[in-house]
Amino acid sequence: MALNIISNYAANVAHRNLSASDQMATRSLSKLSSGTRVVSARDDAASMAIGARLNATTEALKTASVNVGQANSMLQIADGGMATIDNILVRMKTLSVQASSGNLSDTERGFLNDEFVQLREEIDRIASSTNFNGIQLLGDGGDVAANFGDLASGGGGAALVPAAGFDGFAITDNNYWATDTNGTVTDNSFTVDINEGTAGQVIMTVSATVDGDNRVQSIDVTDYATDGTTAIGAGENATLNFDELGLSFSVNTNFSATVSYVESGTAGSRDFGSDATFNNGAATFDSTANTVTMEADNGQTLQNSIEFQVGAGNTANDRLNISLNSVDSDTLGAGALGTQDSLLSLGANAISTAGNAQSAVEVVTRAIDDLQRARAAVGTYQNRLDFAGQNLASTQENTESARSTLLDLDVAAEMTAFTSKQILVQSGVAMLAQANQMPQNLLRLLQ
Repeated sequence: MALNIISNYAANVAHRNLSASDQMATRSLSKLSSGTRVVSARDDAASMAIGARLNATTEALKTASVNVGQANSMLQIADGGMATIDNILVRMKTLSVQASSGNLSDTERGFLNDEFVQLREEIDRIASSTNFNGIQLLGDGGDVAANFGDLASGGGGAALVPAAGFDGFAITDNNYWATDTNGTVTDNSFTVDINEGTAGQVIMTVSATVDGDNRVQSIDVTDYATDGTTAIGAGENATLNFDELGLSFSVNTNFSATVSYVESGTAGSRDFGSDATFNNGAATFDSTANTVTMEADNGQTLQNSIEFQVGAGNTANDRLNISLNSVDSDTLGAGALGTQDSLLSLGANAISTAGNAQSAVEVVTRAIDDLQRARAAVGTYQNRLDFAGQNLASTQENTESARSTLLDLDVAAEMTAFTSKQILVQSGVAMLAQANQMPQNLLRLLQ
């Protein structure tokens, strides 16, 4: 081979090999630092695709395991409620048997009857109030809802609309109307007023009515005015909570305009709730139409079935339907077919006479049987969920193992390969240095 100084073939060869060795060492280093065999698709596209699906399945199985745990917690709450009702029924049967005896007068039976009726009402209260995250477990809830028809044009609450700043309102579980005693909530209502207060304040007051009794809660909304520190911008919303009444209002930017309009009045001349020609700049309306009536709630009913996601897929086998039975006084005692007299049908004089008490013994006995059927069903679902949880744990373990086989790095083997590549890099650097020295030998021919 000719000796020249323009092209250094040996150096080019050494550089090419050094670049290749350095690239391999860098890839090996990235695998060691990440702990995975497949850093990018070019390492193993098929394994990466399968591994990604397995990883998604593993995470989904973890969430499904959480769902199973929550389902078991929900059923445990239901079982606890039924255990209490069982104790009540045992006491009610004791009272019935005692009242059936001829050695008591009607006066003593009256005392026993009072307790019997109160215990029946307690069964209904427990069935109504036992829930998990708002889901009824033992019977229909006793809550109330707003009659949104009042918000229509001409309705009693027509001023509580978006143009006035009110996007909507919600009723919480601990609302004031849950204390209604006459069983009818449609005679109840709430009224919204926004008035000038002292020292330039603007006060929003909500007055709630239950059975003719009033409860009032007020909050300072001055800062919600257009130039206030908490003014609501266009497209934004805020929530005003009246927790003593169990009400919350969602308000928009027009609410700030309403507060400013009230604030600009003199001696209450522009108060919301008293101004029949209210104009907040967004609309003109009669603000005296500010009362909303209540109606029976249809949202807190006992569901026919509750569906839990206990798998990672979207098939029927990945879901479990749980059916819960009502255990209130209207169903307990009616029998498996629901055709016999229930606790409720015993009326107000359930055990006030010996004959009534003797009939009540039979009804309460059936009620105990009805409760045990409902409780046994809950126990069955709990056992099934336990096995579902065990299967999820096993599946998750095996899926994680399969994903590990595809993607996880064999650190010992890769460290051995990295050491070899390191040596090649060091050797390449040394040889490139030697190759770069070769043209220096030609200088001797010029001396």
